[in-house]
Amino acid sequence: MAETKEGVPKSSRIRKEITRLNKIFVIKSDEEKAYLEGLIKRAAFMRCNLEDMEKDLNEKGFTEMFTQSAQAPPYERERPMARMYNSLNKNYQTLMKQLSDFVDRTEKPPEDDGFDDFLRSGK
Repeated sequence: MAETKEGVPKSSRIRKEITRLNKIFVIKSDEEKAYLEGLIKRAAFMRCNLEDMEKDLNEKGFTEMFTQSAQAPPYERERPMARMYNSLNKNYQTLMKQLSDFVDRTEKPPEDDGFDDFLRSGK
């Protein structure tokens, strides 16, 4: 069975996140669907994995004691999970920025209410 968070299978959490993102990034055309669908799926997958990694890091910390051999003294080092988390989080933030920028580009400008003309007229 897939990993769970609070008893909910990861696949269910990913589907729920895809639904949440689809409500935010409304797809209006086939072209947008082709562009956004994969990004939304990746973002949902990344977010659920980040949540799981955060739980692990909260429980076990970002560092661990490590030794190269029995003769060498142990030293503190960054856990591989922390490194993976940081990398995945950076990629997730980049992906969310990409989604946000796409939505900003596709939003139509507000209708002209005449206010700009009023300001230009100097009245």
